[in-house]
Amino acid sequence: MSEKLFSPYQFKGLQLNNRVVMAPMCQYSVTAKDGIPNDWHQVHYVSRAVGGTGLIVIEMTDVEPDGRITDNDLGIWSDEHIPAFAKLVDGMHAHGSKVAIQIAHAGRKAEDAEQPVAPSVVTFPGEDFREPRALTTEEVGAMVQKFADGVRRAVQAGVDAIELHGAHGYLIHQFHSKLMNHREDVYGQDLARFGVEIIRAVKKEMPEDMPLIMRISAIEYADGGYDIEHTLEMARAYQAAGVDIFHISSGGEGPAGQRKPGNYPGYQVPFARRFREELNVPVIAVGLLDDAALAQAVIGNGDADLVAVGRGMLRDPYWANHAALELGVSKDKAAIAEQYSRGY
Repeated sequence: MSEKLFSPYQFKGLQLNNRVVMAPMCQYSVTAKDGIPNDWHQVHYVSRAVGGTGLIVIEMTDVEPDGRITDNDLGIWSDEHIPAFAKLVDGMHAHGSKVAIQIAHAGRKAEDAEQPVAPSVVTFPGEDFREPRALTTEEVGAMVQKFADGVRRAVQAGVDAIELHGAHGYLIHQFHSKLMNHREDVYGQDLARFGVEIIRAVKKEMPEDMPLIMRISAIEYADGGYDIEHTLEMARAYQAAGVDIFHISSGGEGPAGQRKPGNYPGYQVPFARRFREELNVPVIAVGLLDDAALAQAVIGNGDADLVAVGRGMLRDPYWANHAALELGVSKDKAAIAEQYSRGY
């Protein structure tokens, strides 16, 4: 392949300057507990745009107050949230980055909810988690609408793409996992149904040329958890419903059992490649891809279309610029802000 990490990328109406993605990472910094982005988020995200990141994915943003992991998380359950998100998006756009937002609900992993909700009464292991209440069939339908309303607000705020969080043991993941979904209604008979209904509902709120991304856990590590064949089955249903790009992670459903995550650089890349090849769909690879040469190889080898960097960008807001220079991109093409150019 001729593509490189710092080659442009286009899918539908999304045009990126490079293939570097800032992975969504919760900041737990909404001190007012109202879900509204504040000065911390403005500095945090806009600095990564100044640093040359192609696509920035705003952290897990929840569709109702009790859908947050903690009360210090972002939310998008009210139209009152739109102006602050619009300001945040405008700040990133001003420095050349495109913006996605991860729309989600924590389900049984909502630590501060008085009583979390979930597909079934299956408590997440650990003393920080309460026993959840199973959503009724009618409440599941209402939850689908909450996702659609959240996406409508995000589109009004000016984002360039939507990411649904279907990974890491949160609500969509809970519904498509046999470990967490023991329902006997239609949402238990078809494990993909909840996700499919959300996808169809949110697509109605999105411009036709706006990509829909879904983050998904390729395998579960808890004993009895699903393998990649199950996830591919779910993903085929999600793709048919309207997902354009898959963001491939793993785990998050509970403590690892006999099967352990690799936790070495690139350990999730084979999952991304499998999705890309079997579904013929663009994918984002993620997981300890902080080394510029490794990230370049993931693109060059055709393992993924985009590479998401998480902890590396927490350490270095200018990771993308520094990676570009390390890989031999000329200074004038590395998207270095003019105000900082004399430092290089």
